[in-house]
Amino acid sequence: MKKLIRFALVGTAGFAVDAGVLWLLMHLTPLGAFTARIFAIATAMFTTWMLNRTFTFGASARTIIAEGFRYGSVGIVSALVNYAIYAGLLLAMPALSPFVALIAACLAAMVFSFLGYSRFVFGEKR
Repeated sequence: MKKLIRFALVGTAGFAVDAGVLWLLMHLTPLGAFTARIFAIATAMFTTWMLNRTFTFGASARTIIAEGFRYGSVGIVSALVNYAIYAGLLLAMPALSPFVALIAACLAAMVFSFLGYSRFVFGEKR
């Protein structure tokens, strides 16, 4: 249960990074909601990897390169789920705020991420 709580706290930080980068890119660059979200997801994924390896799960028994590859693999699949829900909501409801779609997509991807990270990435300890 402690890991799940720490994972949720790290996820909250990741969400803040995701939302912040999305907002900055949408307001300070010519990027639209779809392209800006790709950069926001990548930034949030790196942030959560570092926080999860430090606070939630601890470093795995793998090299940092192998761990990063595994984290990135789970993260990319989770990001695809996240982005598909985000884009689907925006396309289905054009008047919907990108930030409402962001919240719904992040919550949906959270369960997949926790299971993947806890078992596939950080499952083996030193």
